[in-house]
Amino acid sequence: MARIKLDLHDIFNKGRSIDAELNRVIKEAVEKGISLVEIIPGKGSGQLKKSVLRFLEQPEIKRLYHRVEKDDKNFGRIFVHFRH
Repeated sequence: MARIKLDLHDIFNKGRSIDAELNRVIKEAVEKGISLVEIIPGKGSGQLKKSVLRFLEQPEIKRLYHRVEKDDKNFGRIFVHFRH
């Protein structure tokens, strides 16, 4: 299964960079037919994870993927599944 991993630890405090990276990775997954994107916002206070989930809920983004899965074993990880 093809997968892309995006670790947001290095840019956690740069709002525009985060949105740009999320847009880039979603677009790449759609263009290349990738079935899974793993996003790592980290554990921290949970604010970055909430921000990522809000980003994924935007209608223009939501229509691009199949479903979002929050890792029940690792709070700091989100999986975005695509159907191609």
